Amino acid sequence: MKYASPESIGLSSRNLLSFYKALEERSLSTHSVIMARGDTIFTECYYAPFHNGFLHRMYSVSKSFVSIAIGLCEEDGLISLDDPIEKYFEEYVKDKPSSHRQSTTIREFLKMETSLEWGVNWFYSGCSDRTSVYFDTPIQKYPNTLFSYDSPGSYMLGVIVEKVTGMDLLDYLKKKVLCHIGFSNNSYVIKAPGGHAFGDSGVMCTSKDLLLFARFVLNRGVWEGKRYMNSEYIERATTPTVLNSYYGFDGHDAYGYGYQFWGAPKGCFAMLGMGSQIALCDPVHDFVFVINSDNQGNSHHYEQIYDALYSNVIDKLSDTPLSEDEDTYRELCDYIKDRKLFFLRGDTESDFSEKINGKTFVCDANPMKIKNFRLDFEDGTGYFSYENAQGKKRFPFGFGHNEFAKFPQYDYPDLVATVPEKGNAYDAAFSADWPEHQKLRIRVQIIDKYFGNLSIVFGFRDENTVSVRMVKTAEAFLDEYSGIMNAKAL
Repeated sequence: MKYASPESIGLSSRNLLSFYKALEERSLSTHSVIMARGDTIFTECYYAPFHNGFLHRMYSVSKSFVSIAIGLCEEDGLISLDDPIEKYFEEYVKDKPSSHRQSTTIREFLKMETSLEWGVNWFYSGCSDRTSVYFDTPIQKYPNTLFSYDSPGSYMLGVIVEKVTGMDLLDYLKKKVLCHIGFSNNSYVIKAPGGHAFGDSGVMCTSKDLLLFARFVLNRGVWEGKRYMNSEYIERATTPTVLNSYYGFDGHDAYGYGYQFWGAPKGCFAMLGMGSQIALCDPVHDFVFVINSDNQGNSHHYEQIYDALYSNVIDKLSDTPLSEDEDTYRELCDYIKDRKLFFLRGDTESDFSEKINGKTFVCDANPMKIKNFRLDFEDGTGYFSYENAQGKKRFPFGFGHNEFAKFPQYDYPDLVATVPEKGNAYDAAFSADWPEHQKLRIRVQIIDKYFGNLSIVFGFRDENTVSVRMVKTAEAFLDEYSGIMNAKAL
């Protein structure tokens, strides 16, 4: 793919600059943005410390990779979409009662019209083989009737790919397609307990990789004039035919569902992952938009991004190139080259900090099992020191900027989801502000193979009395940091 100015593909630099500023006005935690029209990339931006070589967790965008792998397996004659799922899991179902047996087909799994309504919560099961957990759950509805988002069902599709090909999910995709379109060789998929790929959530690749994959899908299986996959499957996969809006409300997830692809406004389709991993394809304008983010905890993030994208970019695309606007283009380039990861933007100072600086607070019994803590402030930076069940901990936080360090909780999962890795800790960004005179707020952003957000708010009644609320939004970690505690100064 080549690079050119926005004007050359029919978009003004002013509109594109407005899009970027809209993301920041909404306090979105953006990691990267890439847009392309045809084979031309006209903007690419990374929010430090993220960069173009960073292997980013794609979360549920991974499901669309699984869908394409299933389509390739069908094309290779290894499966039929009308095969019952049990055909590939006989060793798991032979001793199960009839109420647990799945007569659901691969096609119904692709459409999220499985026999499960509430999915399978395997994160806290302690399972040694995630695959077996699926068949431990009784069926809850007739398949091929109602849409229910079944993430473990997508995982099962990935397991089928690995069973019939004898290859890792992404290795199969690389052999068939990805290595031919410039996908990163060091990309991989996090594993689930039992050894299969965490196919519903674990793809690790660069933002540019996702753009290339989305372009391949939008091209209906063709790359640089050569066909690598039949167009019929991709056409079915990306056409929203399943009802997924029960009330009829407008929203990012209300435009129907295909085969592990979401419908989107104005004839577009999308791949969506937790926290705002998005690859949106617009067949009308031959346009691809990719954004990686972590907006977990913000219930409106998809709508906010869609609004900024459609109003400033998609609705403004011209069918012909525009006159170059060198001054605005230079302003745009200067703006995007200096982007940084979101940090709290409230007041950076409060004279109340002098009253609590260096004091040790002893905590009442609390869900976090924190025994005591202290806050230290110096030159625009603070430190939160505390003792919990693992021992003594400490991390920095910045006022008006992020401080970067390991989050001090350890034994978190690494290459195998849910399985603790001794000593493993995640990279994180820490910022703080004073939203009120006697209220300190800390935002922790986990920026590793796993993403998550933690908010810590200290509400001081006076210099010796405080209540602390911790709220986490993360998938199966940071659980030690959720609840309220009261504390008094020594």
